[in-house]
Amino acid sequence: METYPVRVTARLDEPLSRGLWIVKPILALPHYFLLAFLWMAFVVLTAVAFFAILFTGRYPRSIFAFNLGVLRWSWRVTYYSFGALGTDRYPPFSLQAEPGYPATLDIAFPEQLSRGLVLVKWWLLAIPHYVIVALFTSGSLVSWDNGVARTIDLGGVIGILVIIAAITLLFTGRYPRGLFDLVTGMNRWALRVAAYAALMTDAYPPFRLDQGGEDRPGEFAPVPHDGHDGHVRHTGSSIAALSIGAVLVLGALATAVGGAGLALARGDDGYVSSPVRTVTTSGYALTSEEFVVDRPGSAFLRDLVGTVRVRAVAVDQPLFVGIARQRDLDEYLRGVAHDRLPSRGVLPGGPPPTPPGVQQIWAAQSDGTLTWTVQPGDWAFVIMNEDGGAGVDASVAVAATLPSLRALTAGTLAAAAVLLLLGAGLIVAGLRLVTVEHPVSAP
Repeated sequence: METYPVRVTARLDEPLSRGLWIVKPILALPHYFLLAFLWMAFVVLTAVAFFAILFTGRYPRSIFAFNLGVLRWSWRVTYYSFGALGTDRYPPFSLQAEPGYPATLDIAFPEQLSRGLVLVKWWLLAIPHYVIVALFTSGSLVSWDNGVARTIDLGGVIGILVIIAAITLLFTGRYPRGLFDLVTGMNRWALRVAAYAALMTDAYPPFRLDQGGEDRPGEFAPVPHDGHDGHVRHTGSSIAALSIGAVLVLGALATAVGGAGLALARGDDGYVSSPVRTVTTSGYALTSEEFVVDRPGSAFLRDLVGTVRVRAVAVDQPLFVGIARQRDLDEYLRGVAHDRLPSRGVLPGGPPPTPPGVQQIWAAQSDGTLTWTVQPGDWAFVIMNEDGGAGVDASVAVAATLPSLRALTAGTLAAAAVLLLLGAGLIVAGLRLVTVEHPVSAP
């Protein structure tokens, strides 16, 4: 009979407690917490394995042992909690094989892997399986309440079947065998796909629902070993180093992305600009919210923000853009129909007493593009038609030079480099801290 190099077994522990399943998600919280860090390490080490396979055709044995351990740990916790509810035995905190536990997972170590297949199997070739596994493991009920979407996560087909099994267990004390076989088969499918996506085998997962607790029989060599037939074992210090290193590497990547975003935010004109926004009013003016610059902090803010630019463009008529102290602007617009951004509706009134350009209240003004250096005071921007007429329609963008952005970008990228070096160092140390257990030869 054809076998697959991923072996998933499960034994239904009977009798099961009628009500323990209600609190199992709480009891499993320590596992979920630790697995969050272990899965970060899993992702980072799988990326390392990707390049190792690409250049050497081999999956590093110490990485294979760790990733297999994370999958084993996850499968045991899944089986205990709402992935199956197949046992009341608390899962061990271990990456190692636990033959006595009712849920086991083994993956045959591949001596050689395809260098070309590694480029496509984890994303392109696995897409059909991803669709099926998504149906098995994820799904939600969505309802709408006054325009607000409310969802209930049901955990896909597996989650629904396990809930049915839990209710049956509550009232009868028995776990329906047919449901158990079906749930185990779906979990087996998902674990096969996980191993394939993690590059741990080149054997394509079968489109076959192998139900029941026992996997297909056949020759199987599950445990990774070194060149002297020793079994690779990760110690607590190795696991801690790999997990912390992975967190640092992922943090470095996130920091680097942020630094790159800062570097790309500045345009060729030297400004960091907001998106262009269209603003309209049927009144005679559009004003910004008041912003206050305190005198003690004005120098710092000026160094931080630099030069501010407000650009307003209209299609059919010239515009006026100005900045003035709030009290002066309020006095000018007293009794004038105008709107304040964000739009709150036009305040009632009539036309302005004079066109805006005649006024002497402006700290800076322009016919479309205004630049201003931050000064202490209470300020507000205004956009009007140049002739003071009604109906303002403009495309507006606000920008600033942000002189400190270069230093911030450099600091962010430097921090990313430091985090990456520290993380890589811990990962290398963690892989070197593994122990190799040699089998004892019979006398």
